Amino acid sequence: MPEISIITPVYQAEKFLKKLIDSIVNQTWTNLEILLVDDGSPDNSGSICDNYAAEDERIQVIHKENGGACEARNVGLMRATGEYVVIVDGDDWLELDCVEYLMMLIHKTGADMAMTDQIFTTRDRKQVANDSVEVWSSEDAFCGIIYPKIPIGPWNKIYKTKMLHENQITFSRPWSGEGLYFTSQAAQYSNHVAVGHRKIYNYRLNNTESGLTNYKLIMGVNALENIKYIGENRIIKTKRTQYAVDWHIWKNYGYILFLIIATNQKEKNKALYKEAVSNMRIRLFSVVIHSELGIKTKLKMIYKGCFPFCWAKSYLKEQKRALVADTMR
Repeated sequence: MPEISIITPVYQAEKFLKKLIDSIVNQTWTNLEILLVDDGSPDNSGSICDNYAAEDERIQVIHKENGGACEARNVGLMRATGEYVVIVDGDDWLELDCVEYLMMLIHKTGADMAMTDQIFTTRDRKQVANDSVEVWSSEDAFCGIIYPKIPIGPWNKIYKTKMLHENQITFSRPWSGEGLYFTSQAAQYSNHVAVGHRKIYNYRLNNTESGLTNYKLIMGVNALENIKYIGENRIIKTKRTQYAVDWHIWKNYGYILFLIIATNQKEKNKALYKEAVSNMRIRLFSVVIHSELGIKTKLKMIYKGCFPFCWAKSYLKEQKRALVADTMR
């Protein structure tokens, strides 16, 4: 049973920490190195981590000055000694067989990286009916993450530590889109990637401190910068990977437009608003033709590209309704 390093950046997460840490220490895969990186949290998160460490020798608490989630994850990556690495966000939690399931994917396929294509959220608590194991090439995995056919965060995945270290894969991009960079890099450097369908990761959508509910325009700007950087510096330079990147750039212009509307900053950011609308329309034909997405998705893309302002207003209302409908508080 190889040792697995679980890295969790912790910041202002005291109301979520017990659920998170309990889900880690009670994993069915018991050979764990648990790295809780307290990122200068001003609440009681650090002391909660220390209390757990006093009860479980597998837990190491790293206290540091606040530097953001990317820096905290990198500190964990530098300290990790396990053969494989799993990354968990501080407000989420794991199914108890999460690590065991990911290692099953690794053992069945010999992959450097494994992931699931679905996750639980606070709005979706239904498990998949059928599961299977697929083996994707590095190109398949890159495109699957970029479109995304796979949740794009660094969580719900497992990585061979040696592969990450040898290729210097870290969280080296600005916040918002940094997980996309990390996972797409890991996918490209992996020998191949194992993919399962079971939901083993729980993603919290109702944290009022997260970027999903606390909208900031810089998130969209950084995300656009990051996907352009991913495209320019990708390792697998094929038309297929370029088309995937082109689609995600188009998607990010829509995200920027949505954030401008959500934060009521249209007048303040007229130039960026015009840039977003213009690119959504100009790029529409190419991304509809070349993207590896179904017909229903492409029809929605056409509406979004032809009527971007109406789409953004409608999507904002949809997101507000969805937040109210969260099933787990």
